[in-house]
Amino acid sequence: MDHNLFTCSVETDNEGRELTMHGTAPFPVACYADDLSAEAVAWHWHEEMEVILVTEGCASVGADAQRYILKCGDGVFINSGVLHCVEQEGTQVCRLHSLVFHPRVVGGSADSIFWQKYLQPMTSDENLKCVLLEADVRWKEQAGEFFESAWQACMRGENGFEFVVRAGLSRMFALLVQNLPAARTMPSEHSLRNAERIKLMLQFIQKNYSEELSLAQIAESAMLSVSECLRCFRETIDDTPMQYVKRYRIQAAAELLSSTKIKIADIATSCGFQDMSYFAKSFREVKECTPSAYRAKQLCSTKSTVLLAFPG
Repeated sequence: MDHNLFTCSVETDNEGRELTMHGTAPFPVACYADDLSAEAVAWHWHEEMEVILVTEGCASVGADAQRYILKCGDGVFINSGVLHCVEQEGTQVCRLHSLVFHPRVVGGSADSIFWQKYLQPMTSDENLKCVLLEADVRWKEQAGEFFESAWQACMRGENGFEFVVRAGLSRMFALLVQNLPAARTMPSEHSLRNAERIKLMLQFIQKNYSEELSLAQIAESAMLSVSECLRCFRETIDDTPMQYVKRYRIQAAAELLSSTKIKIADIATSCGFQDMSYFAKSFREVKECTPSAYRAKQLCSTKSTVLLAFPG
């Protein structure tokens, strides 16, 4: 079903919210297969929930202020509205399956018991950022198996696949409800405030990354001092603002290198690099190859980061 395969990338609006429409309005579910060695998933957030399962190698998943290492067979559930990113961990190629879906796929309408008793409390739980689905914990392994059955059905897109996808996700949620503690400690005001501040600063960077940016400008976008800006980045995404800017620019450049024939010097300038030697050095630091080698590699290989979309 190659006619249903599309390139997948993260594009965000001026609030850092992902713009990609996941699935269709009647069936808001999108199925992804990612090769993280080709492209990492940058920090972003969306109203949809997401489940990720590592099928090869190891992945590093960031969710708000936490970082998790997932090995092959492990998965993670990411709640609605949670800032997150996914990167390859180590040198081994990392591949993963993921579904991004609106909670109503499982919860139904606002007057259903599924929405009122289970999904709505989950989406509004500020402390429920994500749930690790480690393969060495039996109920979590089962949850991962239900997810994979949903992913496979969505990927194949056979007649009636929507029933199988919803059933797999529903069985996964039943396990989450049965095994998560009924009462959880609420996050502190400090952590909630940090989450909102980091979203504002990422919004500013993602909107202005092609321009010259200073640490002071990034801090000012969230009405913070420079020192508070640095602390917020360190505590929330374990990076410095300028390192994040560089990585975001390199990722934008990598996408242009793999999808266009624009000259490398022009790509560097459009992504905020005024000096070609610095661009080449920075690109090698992040991608472990030169921009020209990266482009050649992408042209010679079949893209493995795909979006499987089906008509509604």
